[in-house]
Amino acid sequence: MPAEAAESVFPQLEALLPHVQKPIQYVGGELNSTVKDWDSCDVRWALMYPDAYEVGLPNQGVMILYEVLNEQDGVLAERTYSVWPDLEALMREHRVPQFTVDSHRPVRAFDVFGLSFSTELGYTNMLAALDLAGIPLEARDRDLDDPIVMAGGHAAFNPEPIADFIDCAIIGDGEQAVLEVTRIIRAWKEEGRPGGREELLLRLAKTGGVYVPGFYDVEYLPDGRIARVVPNRSGVPWRVSKHTVMDLDEWPYPKQPLVPLAETVHERMSVEIFRGCTRGCRFCQAGMITRPVRERSITGIGDMVDKGLKATGFEEVGLLSLSSADHSEIGDIAKGLADRYEEDKVGLSLPSTRVDAFNIDLANELTRNGRRSGLTFAPEGGSERIRKVINKMVSEEDLIRTVATAYGNGWRQVKLYFMCGLPTETDDDVLQIADMATRVIQKGREVSGSNDIRCTVSIGGFVPKPHTPFQWAPQLSAEETDERLAKLRDKIRGDKKYGRSIGFRYHDGKPGIVEGLLSRGDRRTGAVIRAVYDDGGRFDGWREHFSYDRWMQCAEKALAPFGVDVDWYTTRERSYEEVLPWDHLDSGLDKDWLWEDWQDALDETEVEDCRWTPCFDCGVCPQMDTAIQIGPTGKKLLPLTVKNAAPAPSGHSH
Repeated sequence: MPAEAAESVFPQLEALLPHVQKPIQYVGGELNSTVKDWDSCDVRWALMYPDAYEVGLPNQGVMILYEVLNEQDGVLAERTYSVWPDLEALMREHRVPQFTVDSHRPVRAFDVFGLSFSTELGYTNMLAALDLAGIPLEARDRDLDDPIVMAGGHAAFNPEPIADFIDCAIIGDGEQAVLEVTRIIRAWKEEGRPGGREELLLRLAKTGGVYVPGFYDVEYLPDGRIARVVPNRSGVPWRVSKHTVMDLDEWPYPKQPLVPLAETVHERMSVEIFRGCTRGCRFCQAGMITRPVRERSITGIGDMVDKGLKATGFEEVGLLSLSSADHSEIGDIAKGLADRYEEDKVGLSLPSTRVDAFNIDLANELTRNGRRSGLTFAPEGGSERIRKVINKMVSEEDLIRTVATAYGNGWRQVKLYFMCGLPTETDDDVLQIADMATRVIQKGREVSGSNDIRCTVSIGGFVPKPHTPFQWAPQLSAEETDERLAKLRDKIRGDKKYGRSIGFRYHDGKPGIVEGLLSRGDRRTGAVIRAVYDDGGRFDGWREHFSYDRWMQCAEKALAPFGVDVDWYTTRERSYEEVLPWDHLDSGLDKDWLWEDWQDALDETEVEDCRWTPCFDCGVCPQMDTAIQIGPTGKKLLPLTVKNAAPAPSGHSH
């Protein structure tokens, strides 16, 4: 990399900022951000969350990797986010490249350009960033001086739709993986970059934990299905494994959370209290791909909250995980933190609470220092039958008991989250959501003695995801989704007695079809993404920028030569024999186990949580050489004053 290529573009950028909305998001210099000396580092990462600053900055994944990398000697990591169309147009006009917010260096000057995808709708933003950076869009056109373009995050568990545009993907946890990649790049650079890009990618692929799409050929059957996926180099594994970090207490990141300059979607400090989930909800990709459960100890959580609050000055702490109330010591954690910060008025929040794990003690601890805002619960399905299909074992009685507790203790607002378009679903399953909401309001009025209470019903369209039992399921079409939701809306609005107290929010079925195309797509769908990008597609996760018609027109043209279409990827049911585009990427889950669970779903059979019951042989623990790590440790969080007087011994629990 020539040294002058790495100079700051801020002087050119600064002239453009008065002409764009919210220029503050492009200046950098946030509290706890890191700028390291360029010349004293030999491996340099540009990390991107491919969305706007306000969504990207609070992202935990990027924040953790940013800190893990910057702690290393001789390694630097900087951040870049998607620029809004107003700035993009000016950057193209004035030839200002995609830059990092930390030191405003061109992204092309870095060794690695790492993108974290938590949703597939960020793919067009990736292409915009590559194009602005001056990096060829297709991996095969890049040369020695272009960065290695690497994908990570949940969507990277099926990176096939973006296989043409990325050099490699890492599936699973990133903390140890980025350090290993750094080590390999450093050695290759020290040796004088032998064999060029190809050799570096080969060294990464040979670890067994980095997927390089260019080293695999996909063969198709005449009917459009995949015949097989074959490595085209020797030494490249047939299957690539996911990374799993064990003992979260050894990885207490972020230690110095970033404090945003501009307003962002979450104004709070977040601490991940455990990773993974074994509830086995069949629709939930996150729960399936992050197995096994690994809890952070109560003392580990206490230390992270203490350091994070000191480093940021935030007044709210979010206890993050896929189902935070499932932590084996959640009661003690909530009480300990509420006790500890009572005088500082630091609020606690659990972003997602299971109906059956919520109790009034927990509720009171969570609101002791904060506000009684709304509570959110996710029954997911409106009828008892559909909840059996998706393995969300929450009875209507559980829900009514829980909301009675909430309304009886001073809450005025409850939000319920459901999905529409689940496998085997009928109109009746969805219409029962209205009955449930009515019962909630009825009960709330009864226990609170007031009519002034609200229940908001929020509905998302279901999208089948890879590495879940529903990966074979047909997706409901956009038209049918909209029809079903219209019937539900009419039923709620037609209720003279309770309808006014029930809020109804829903997304139409169109974005879900595009997400479905990209989440279960194969390499042929890359042509669709490219066509949409060329036609001006950006920020597809934002309603005001998303164009369903553009996606459908581009898909029709781009897929026609292959003899497949959007329905083939979305509303078609898959069979047991079919090779799925992501079968060569190993999430640890046994494919036969997933198939049996899909059959159980069709039979409406529920499965217990393996955290507390015998193992069901999903395959993760033996295959990944991991194990479930949970407490209780039996420890309590002591007040900080005492703790400062005498350091408490640290203990590890497994």
